[in-house]
Amino acid sequence: MAAAAPPPPPSAAPITLPESTPTGQTLFTRIRLATILDVPHIHNLIHQMAVFENLTHLFSATTASLSATLFPPNPPPPFTTFTVFLLELSSSPFPPTTTENPHFTPLISSIHLDLPITDPEKETFKSGDNDVTVGGFVLFFPNYSTFLAKPGFYIEDIFVRECYRRKGLGKLLLSAVAKQAATMGYGRVEWVVLDWNVNAINFYEQMGAKVLPEWRICRLSGEALTAYGNLN
Repeated sequence: MAAAAPPPPPSAAPITLPESTPTGQTLFTRIRLATILDVPHIHNLIHQMAVFENLTHLFSATTASLSATLFPPNPPPPFTTFTVFLLELSSSPFPPTTTENPHFTPLISSIHLDLPITDPEKETFKSGDNDVTVGGFVLFFPNYSTFLAKPGFYIEDIFVRECYRRKGLGKLLLSAVAKQAATMGYGRVEWVVLDWNVNAINFYEQMGAKVLPEWRICRLSGEALTAYGNLN
C-alpha cells in the first residue's frame, strides 16, 4: 500500500506592509512683480542682506526712500527701470494665475522638501491674508552692451532668507530674470558676487554663469561723488 502523500505546506500569511508616513512638505512658490505695498518687506530683506554681507554700516535705506525711488508717481513700465520680483511661499497651492499686471504674469511652481521648514519670522514676512510668506527678492534694471549692441539686465540684489536657502529658490529668482531677458530679446544678465562667498560662486558657475575675476568694480559715492561732480 502506497504511503500517504504528505500534507501541503501551510500557505504563507499575507505580508502587510505598514502604511508609509509622508515626510517633508511641498512648498508652493510664486514670483510676482512687487508693488509699493511690499516696501516694508523689501526694506527688511535688504537689511537682512546687509547683515549677511557685513555691510550694515553702509545701510541707510528707509521705507520712505525705497517707496520714492522704486515706486514713484506715474512710474514707467516694468523692466524699463528698477524692477523687483518678490518670491512668495505657501504650504497651500496658489490660485490660478491672473493677469495682475499686463507686463508680467506671476510664475507659479512647487518644490518638495525632505523636511519641513521652521520659519521663525513667518508673521513678520506674512503677505496678504492667506498662508503666504515672503521668502526673498531680486532687484534688477536694464543696462546696455555696446559689444553686443543689445540691452541686458543688471541684477543689483538677489536674496533669499536664511531658513529657505539651499532649496533651489535663488535659482528660481535668477531663472525668472533670465526668462524675462530672453523673452525681450536681451543679450545678457549680469551681477556681482563677493569674493568670500564661495558657496554662491560655486552655485553660479554650476548654473553656467562665468565669474570674471579680471574685472573690478569702480564706485564713486558719498563725499567723493560730490567732490568729483564739482571739479568744474
